[in-house]
Amino acid sequence: MAEKGSKKDVAATNPRGIPYAPFVDKVEDYVTSRADVETTLKKFQEMISKYQFMETNKQRAAVGHREKIPDIQKTLDMVQFLKTRKPGSDPMEATFELNDTLFAKANVPPTEEVYLWLGANVMLSYPIDEAEELLTTRLATAKQNLVNCEEDLDFLREQITTMEVATARVYNWDVTMKRKEKQEQDALESTGKDGSSNG
Repeated sequence: MAEKGSKKDVAATNPRGIPYAPFVDKVEDYVTSRADVETTLKKFQEMISKYQFMETNKQRAAVGHREKIPDIQKTLDMVQFLKTRKPGSDPMEATFELNDTLFAKANVPPTEEVYLWLGANVMLSYPIDEAEELLTTRLATAKQNLVNCEEDLDFLREQITTMEVATARVYNWDVTMKRKEKQEQDALESTGKDGSSNG
C-alpha cells in the first residue's frame, strides 16, 4: 500500500524526465480563496521560467548536434573511402585544411589506420574498421540526440503554453471574484441605505 501512495506522488514526465505542466480545468482545485491567488500565480510563473530555461538549453544542444552531424558524416565518408583503397595502389594527392584560411597538399598512401580528433585536443590512432564503427555509432547517437532535443523542444513549448493558459485562468478567476465581491458589497451598501431611509 505504501508503494501505491509513493507512485501517485511522483509527477508524470516525458521520456527524458521533464515534468508535465498541470492542466487547470477547475481553478478551485488550485485556489481556495483570493488570498491564494498571488502565491499560485508566482508558482506558475516560476514553472514557466523553468520551462523557458530548459527550452533555451535544449535549443543550444540542438544547434550543437546540427553542427556536429555533418562533421561526423564527412569524417565517416573519408574513413570509408580510405578503407576502399587497396595496399600497393598509388598515393593520392589531397588538400586538407590546417586552419580556416590555410590549406596544405599531401600525398596519402593506402593505410590501415587513421587518426581521429576526440575533442579536448586529444587525437587517437584507430584501425580503419574500428574508426568506422566508432564514427557510425557517434553519428547514430548524434542523430538520436537531435531527435530527442526536437521532441523536448516541442514538449516544452506545449508545457509553456499550458502554464500560460493556467496563469490566465487563475487571473481571470481572481478578477471574477473581485467583481462578485464588489457587487455583493454594493448590494449590501444599497440595502443598508434603503433600510436607514425607511427607519
